[in-house]
Amino acid sequence: MTALESVIRPAVASDLDAVAEIFTHYVRHTVITFEETPPPVAAWRRRLDDLAAQGLPFLVAELSGQVAGYAYAAPWRPKPAYRHTAETSIYLAPGRTGQGLGGALLEALLTACARTHVRQLIAVIAGTGADTGAGANASVALHRRHGFTEAGRLASVGHKHDRWLDTTLMQRALGHPSAAAPDLNR
Repeated sequence: MTALESVIRPAVASDLDAVAEIFTHYVRHTVITFEETPPPVAAWRRRLDDLAAQGLPFLVAELSGQVAGYAYAAPWRPKPAYRHTAETSIYLAPGRTGQGLGGALLEALLTACARTHVRQLIAVIAGTGADTGAGANASVALHRRHGFTEAGRLASVGHKHDRWLDTTLMQRALGHPSAAAPDLNR
């Protein structure tokens, strides 16, 4: 199955067991996330509710009735001046990479974020560097294809699975620079 056969839709509570299972794989077996302990489903429920309360999207890609991946935008930093900037997160179920789902989820996330107060998106791509494997490089390429540009690299800022890891920061503006300014009261 491919992205063309998927349904991208807002996440609901019944999706969160699958979301937690997908993320658990990445926590335990990769350096794609710097988390070291998989969060329980209850934490995912809180995240879903919190993002909804902030008007931020949490999406899933569904194939044949199964959650095959998810994406969401979360606040970049807690300080008020950052309120128009969000960080993207995209994860695919093992075995679902390379089928166009990441691109479909990212495109849907960009569209959903453009309808919010968000004006800048940041991707923090963990595990980038010379010896970290294809996952981070695929994520950099995915974001680049969707208009993100590299904004910087942080060297050796994470330590997981007995090695020091870099992150790449990528950024993308939403909307046209001459577009109306966001409502600054939000």
